[in-house]
Amino acid sequence: MSVKIFGHKSPDTDATASALVWAWYLNNKGIEAKAYVLGTPNTETLFVLKHWGFEVPEVLNAVSSEDKVIIVDTNNPAELFDNINDTQIVQIIDHHKLVGGIETPGPIEICIKPLASCASVMYTLMTPDEVHLMPSAIKGLMLSCILSDTLEFRSPTTTNKDKEIANSLAKSLEININDYAIKMFEAKSDVSHFSDAELIKMDSKKYEVNGKKYRISVLETTAPNIILDRKDSILETIASIKKEEGLDEVLLFVIDILKEEATFFVANNAVKSIAENSFNATVNSDLVVLPGVVSRKKQIIPAL
Repeated sequence: MSVKIFGHKSPDTDATASALVWAWYLNNKGIEAKAYVLGTPNTETLFVLKHWGFEVPEVLNAVSSEDKVIIVDTNNPAELFDNINDTQIVQIIDHHKLVGGIETPGPIEICIKPLASCASVMYTLMTPDEVHLMPSAIKGLMLSCILSDTLEFRSPTTTNKDKEIANSLAKSLEININDYAIKMFEAKSDVSHFSDAELIKMDSKKYEVNGKKYRISVLETTAPNIILDRKDSILETIASIKKEEGLDEVLLFVIDILKEEATFFVANNAVKSIAENSFNATVNSDLVVLPGVVSRKKQIIPAL
């Protein structure tokens, strides 16, 4: 039976492309594996897949106790299937903090490293010969993951190792990092055809902080006004999602990649308190700009 490889729900470039990279790696070693996604990838990811000649992976809607699975770009059960612990998990590759909650019947291979992307972690797991033999398309996917998760090295999650890997891949591919990153970010910014609910859930993760249940959504863009101009309807949708999902709050941050700042949607007085207490912001309206805030993992979650 083929090993099923997938990342988190609301799949982004790193979750999608890393699954494809590791499927290539295992198949090249004679282990049958197939990459999947747990939802529709965002517009940046669709651009990356098309650019490097890949079809969108099949959406996996369910897993069972018969499935052998490899989890990439997450170790958080809340971002996976409810019955993930019933599957035969054989490996986890990630770059996020250890959350806990995943259980396996026996020991498995786990690699979690403090790097900016899951693809960076995978690169470090390969021998120099394996890196050299990677097809250009696989190298392109790995480079895309790093540029996406680091916002072209703007994010505080970026390490020197990520830069080293990205520059090596770009040199091998003979492409200019800045030129390619601009194309990726332009694709990510093309969100006008999405509904408000789709925007809020596009790059969104659920967290529990101090007993409070949050959906924390981040939209990275070079054209923030496309989203901000829809402020009123988005605020209404935030209230609807909060009620439907039984959450304490839905927190939406629109990241301006070029200005390196976040605009935080202040949906109610409770969120206003969060903005003031967690981010030391002065709130005078239902939007507040947070200078320098670009990372959910390194800045938003720790602040909360």
